[in-house]
Amino acid sequence: MVMAKPFLKWAGGKRQLLPQIESRLPDDFGDCTTYVEPFIGGGAVLFHMLEKYQFKEVYISDLNQELTICYEAIQSSVDLVIKELNKLIDVYPKSDDERKIFYYQVRKEWNVFVNKLDSLSTKQRAHRAAKTIFMNKTCFNGLFRVNSKGEFNVPIGGYVNPSFPSEKCLREVHIALKDVVIRTTPFEECASLVNGNTFVYFDPPYRPLSKTSSFVSYSKDDFNDDDQRKLAELFQSLSDSGARLLLSNSDPKNTVASDNFFDELYAGFNIQRVNANRAINSNPDKRGSITELLISNY
Repeated sequence: MVMAKPFLKWAGGKRQLLPQIESRLPDDFGDCTTYVEPFIGGGAVLFHMLEKYQFKEVYISDLNQELTICYEAIQSSVDLVIKELNKLIDVYPKSDDERKIFYYQVRKEWNVFVNKLDSLSTKQRAHRAAKTIFMNKTCFNGLFRVNSKGEFNVPIGGYVNPSFPSEKCLREVHIALKDVVIRTTPFEECASLVNGNTFVYFDPPYRPLSKTSSFVSYSKDDFNDDDQRKLAELFQSLSDSGARLLLSNSDPKNTVASDNFFDELYAGFNIQRVNANRAINSNPDKRGSITELLISNY
């Protein structure tokens, strides 16, 4: 049993909520032979599940191809990823001015290939994964944010000692992903994988807490309220099939007490509010305890 941990810092990462999620698994969770996670993100819940439980089949996916390339490269070419990441780390300058030049050069090179991902060779995909990990650990607040063209546009961060994943960490992820099926697909396509013996965990891009909230764009296509409604329709459909479902999202009542968007959208399901800490916010005064939603059909 491998104790793999997330290798990326990801907005809305679930490491802090793992005890809450674990305590809210269904009583018959042991009957679930298939695990499906359609918004893989940083993978905290996935790695927790792979460490504690055994499944016959595990499927993860995301619409963000840059993200799935990282998982696929570590799964199939971990030696190359480690080699290329270490090259970047070894030559990362010490002075702030030199680091800025280096970081923006890496970002520029990364952006050249945003519309050529399908044509990349195995080696090129490993190189790209290494650059993605490098930028994730050196950019501002570890954000992954792209513009409408799919270009990474996060400025450099101020980390003195960036927390790059170790070789041991990446090899543990490689082992954990050994039998995992990784797909680059819209969330709706997970339906074909789900049956009565499936547990599905949904962690979609969170709904902004206010109109001025600057939550990140994970891909060039935003995830808006219509997408949240489509997800709720899928949740209902999969629930009807007998699958066990758990979904997390932001709680709009943190900022607007009368906002019943999710309470109405998931009426009839089990909606629980759990405490969480806002990990990414440009204003330190707004980092603190808030509630998030855990919604299940059991």
